[in-house]
Amino acid sequence: MSFFQNILSSVMKSTKRLNRFGLKSFGNLHNDINKAVESVMSTSGEVSSIVYAEHLLNLIEKQDDKSLIKFLKNLLLNYDIDTKKLLKDVKIYSSEKNEQNLKKIRSSSEPKWIELFRRLNSTTNGTFRLVKLRERIRSLKEPDLKTFDSGLLNLFKYWFNPSFLVLEKIDWETPANILEKIIEYEAVHEINSWDDLRARLAPSDRQCFAFFHPLIPNDPLIFVEVALCEDIPKSIEEIIKIDRTEIDIEDANTAIFYSISNCHNGLLGISFGNFLIKKVAKNLKRELPELNQFQTLSPLPGLMKWMEEYAPITFERCSDKNCSNDELMKQTVRYLTESNRSDRMPNDPVARFHIGNGASLERVNLNADLSSKGLSQSYGIMANYLYDLDVVEENHELFFKNKIVQTSNLIKSIKK
Repeated sequence: MSFFQNILSSVMKSTKRLNRFGLKSFGNLHNDINKAVESVMSTSGEVSSIVYAEHLLNLIEKQDDKSLIKFLKNLLLNYDIDTKKLLKDVKIYSSEKNEQNLKKIRSSSEPKWIELFRRLNSTTNGTFRLVKLRERIRSLKEPDLKTFDSGLLNLFKYWFNPSFLVLEKIDWETPANILEKIIEYEAVHEINSWDDLRARLAPSDRQCFAFFHPLIPNDPLIFVEVALCEDIPKSIEEIIKIDRTEIDIEDANTAIFYSISNCHNGLLGISFGNFLIKKVAKNLKRELPELNQFQTLSPLPGLMKWMEEYAPITFERCSDKNCSNDELMKQTVRYLTESNRSDRMPNDPVARFHIGNGASLERVNLNADLSSKGLSQSYGIMANYLYDLDVVEENHELFFKNKIVQTSNLIKSIKK
């Protein structure tokens, strides 16, 4: 555990002791949730603020969906921006521009409920509990609550700044409670048993890395699985099958990122993956200098739906199993390199992620994922995206400037 983690762990332990002591000794812990909000917002003392916040968060978590919606709408009504005060502060600043008057605008332009969530964050496991609260708010699908969704997201972007995150290697010796979460959170290639998991973690040529937040040390935020290979595999089965021959990692020249999973819906909108892949690639390159290629083996989850709408003839032929490989490859490359979206971003969500990170489209592979999921989403096709560490940042800038997908000569030849 890092020095920074030790400090934060000590703070959390102190908070827990404080809450155990405080909840017993503080009066006026209202069971009326709206009065409990008043207690949190009207308290200036650090100790009492934590105690009241702990009590309020407990009440919020106990609300059923209907009661939670009612509570949040009431919070929006009573703790929103005071527009009269904001306009007054703007007027004062316009006549006398100084730091003190600007500070007043910053304060009055922020909804009061934002400060409430900051105070709730000071509670025991408060950060993780607020992540779960946002996840629940999103699941309610109430248009009036989108303000809370975006407000919490903005707070999380500060609290989950990449510089705060800790990169940990996950292997077969990792505690079982974390391994269970890896099985639960795997979002790309399902882990069906402990033997499946062992095949991905125990061999030295199969590795896994995860980002953790110091205040949530036992629950990964995102993880990536990596295969160290002598050649570029053409199918996912070559990577994840249990009965394969392990290679000496000193002989590996290629690292394949074959699965990346975000673990919490409450953190949607925060990009961890870009930092994770690049950090892992740089670490592996430092530890294994013989590695000269960093590629993905990625699914194409939207290909079949896109084909049905934008390449209906090919779609019908594929449905009748009467489509040539050349036709299928050409339409797949078109799907990955052209855009039918108003923002000109790639059609495929996985392509948007990797191309946006600065990777280039290297190859498409037929019959690469013959699972029912792979066949139903993309006819079993998968793609390789190349992370060239020397130009990845330049590619990233170029893509967001002109929206042109960088591709290999092989992809260019298929596209002709």
